[in-house]
Order: sequence, then structure tokens, then C-alpha cells
Amino acid sequence: MWFNASSATIYRHSLDRDMDEATGEIDPVPEGGPRNKWEFSVDVVNRWERALFEATTPDTRRIAMRLSMVFGTGAGGVFEAFRNITRRGLGGTQGPGTQYVSWLHVEDFLRMLDWCLDHEQLSGPVNMCSPNPMPNREFMRVFREACGVKLGLPASAWMLEIGAFFMRTETELLLKSRRVVPGKLLDSGFKLNHPIWPEAAKEIERSWRD
Repeated sequence: MWFNASSATIYRHSLDRDMDEATGEIDPVPEGGPRNKWEFSVDVVNRWERALFEATTPDTRRIAMRLSMVFGTGAGGVFEAFRNITRRGLGGTQGPGTQYVSWLHVEDFLRMLDWCLDHEQLSGPVNMCSPNPMPNREFMRVFREACGVKLGLPASAWMLEIGAFFMRTETELLLKSRRVVPGKLLDSGFKLNHPIWPEAAKEIERSWRD
């Protein structure tokens, strides 16, 4: 069994519909190579998955885990990063706020790994995310409520660029609309323990404080 960490960013910026493994549209990269940071990340993921599936590994079931952001209480994780800015009053809408956020509770991520091990029909690209992506504006409002923070200042795209520079990350993580759903897992009978963001955010925040 070969699990390969891929990314849901491989799908196009989508405001109009959900992207699953069967019908999702792969974000194209020009023949001449990526022209910007968004295309660069997509190019990396495409090359990464191609290397996985072209590798000569007989009798090996391979899964490219197309991961969303995974939220848990681990130090240095994405939940801590979001919590820190939210507690400082900066947990408002990021960019236009209409872009979708795909997310996953870490407990469900671990359960997905076990499920894939036990279900041999699962192979190839597998989306690992909640089936309920949310627009950023609503996602951040729920996050503030979970953290007990009433006010969250919005951040425009240029403000995010400055923050991303100092955090050594890319604004693509926040501004690209990832409207991704775990089609293969749901079709195989998998059920998430934390499918809804309000419940998941509150549970993680309680665990963090404990």
C-alpha cells in the first residue's frame, strides 16, 4: 500500500459546483509552464501525482490523497495558525469571502486512512475532505464563534500578500476556491464523525483548551 500526500488544489478555482474525483475539473497548466504562484502549486501537484502513478511498483495499491486543510490540535498546525490570527482580531473575511474552503477534522483524516487500508477497491486519486465546503466569509464567522471572538477584521488580497510573505506561505491557500468533496469515500460507505464545520470547529476548540 502506497499513500502519497497530494492536494485538493489540483482542481480548478470553483465557485459554481463541487469537485469530486469523477467529475472534478483539473486546473490546467500552460504548456510553457506555470506563469504565476497559483499555477506553480498546481504544476507541482500534477508532477507529484504523475510520479506516483508512473513508478514501477508491482502489486502495490496506490492512493494519491487529495487533501484539504486538516484541522486538529497539533502544535504548528493550520488550526493553531487560524486561531492565533482570530484571537488577535484578524479572523475576518479573507479576500472576497466568496471562495470556498475545503476542510477536514484530523480525526476523520486518520479514519479515512484506516478505511482505505481496509477497502481494496479504493485506489488512484482520493479526495480527503469534508463533504461540506463553505464560503470563506461563513467559514471564518463560524471559526470566530468557536473561539469566542466577536470581531474579526477583514483582510484584502494585498493585505494577505504581506502576511503570507512574513509567514513564508502563499495566498493561494486562502484565495483559491476549493469546492472539493470526497466522492470515492462516500460512495464506498465512509461516514465522517465531523462532517459539519460548526460542530467540528467547536470540538477542536474545546480539545485545544483542555
